[in-house]
Order: sequence, then structure tokens, then C-alpha cells
Amino acid sequence: MANSNHPAPNIANVPLFHGMDAESLSRIAQAMKLRTFRAGEAIFHREDPGQVMYVIHKGRVRIRITGSDGQEVALAILGPSESFGEMSILDNNPRSADVIAIDNVEVFTLQRDDFIQLIKTWPEISIEMMKILSSRMRTANQMVEDLIFLDVFARVAKKLVELSEEHGEIDADGATRINIRLTQQELASMIGASRESVNKVMGYFTDKNYISADKHKITIHRIAELRKRIY
Repeated sequence: MANSNHPAPNIANVPLFHGMDAESLSRIAQAMKLRTFRAGEAIFHREDPGQVMYVIHKGRVRIRITGSDGQEVALAILGPSESFGEMSILDNNPRSADVIAIDNVEVFTLQRDDFIQLIKTWPEISIEMMKILSSRMRTANQMVEDLIFLDVFARVAKKLVELSEEHGEIDADGATRINIRLTQQELASMIGASRESVNKVMGYFTDKNYISADKHKITIHRIAELRKRIY
């Protein structure tokens, strides 16, 4: 993991800073520092002190929580221009989840004192932060609803459709390849199921030619059939 000064990042596309003028964006960028993480490396763990927020420059990260039984639940996958770590900045409490680099990741960091000063100077940031946190709350609520009302087949189908929309690339045959490395254990953690259950579902979807998989990357061939299986 490296930490260094870096030419000011272009943060105009970061949702948290939408609507700010060029001079303000430049001041924020100058206060940021670059850090790099290898694929699979923890950026921080649940219960760590939270004095820094992060803006992703390159790569993707997975936000997860782990139960006392060791079972993991993935809450979100974030990519370039998205931010994380804001909650601990606001309430000064420890981190509420782990954040793990999926790829080799570059992030720009902003210290708590600098961020609090920004909020005091530009209150509009608070509104954008509330939008982001509200969106994440809605996502968490949807995950709980899915756990209650959808069976494992439906949850796997729904997650595959979502991943295809967020990370999919359409090939020459019209199939959609999910462009992230994804093991069955990781997919299981995203939907709150056991790896064994997900393995059974993936086998069924493969037999039906809804999907195919190689080297931990999944291709969806019949997305309409997956959508039908959700509800």
C-alpha cells in the first residue's frame, strides 16, 4: 500500500461535489492524497477508527460485513468517482463495514478535519451526502426485503441481472458478459445465501442455458428468462 502526494485529481464527476465551482473543486482536490491498494487488500476493516473518506480514482471496491459465524454479506460494489467512508467522518464512530479492493485500486483520501471544514464552507455538500446515504439505505432495505420474500433462485437471478446492468459488456452474439471476477462464494455473500445453495442454482441456470461461466466470469445468454424467475 502506497501513500504519496499526487497531482490534483479531477473530481468534477464525483457526485458528492456536484454543483461546485472550479475554484472550490480545485481547493478540495489539493487537500487530497493518493493511496493505492492491491486486489484483495483491505482498505479498512469494521471497527477501525474512521478519520478519512475516500474517492475512487481507478478500480472497484467491495463493501461487506461479516457475521459472528464468519458468513459474509456484500453490501455494495463501488467504482470510479464514487466515495465511501463518509459515515464515520460524520458521526466520528468506528467503521461499520469492511472495504476490500476488488482490482488494483487508486483512491484519493480526505481527512476528517478537511471534510468538516468543507461542509461548513459549502453546505451544499451536506445535501449531496444525504442523497448518497439515502440511496445506500434504500439498497440495504431492498436487500432485507429480498431475503424475506425471495427464494434463493430469485435472489441469484436478480443479482445476476443487476450485475449485468452495472458491469456488463455485450458481445458479438448479443450475450452479456459480467466484467468482474466473481466466485460463487462472493455471489453468495451478495445475496445472503450459502455457497452450496448458490452452486445448485448456478448449475440449474447453466443447464437451462440462461448463463455460462469460465474463469469466475459469468455470461448471461437469456436475460429475459432470468427476469421471469425473479418474481
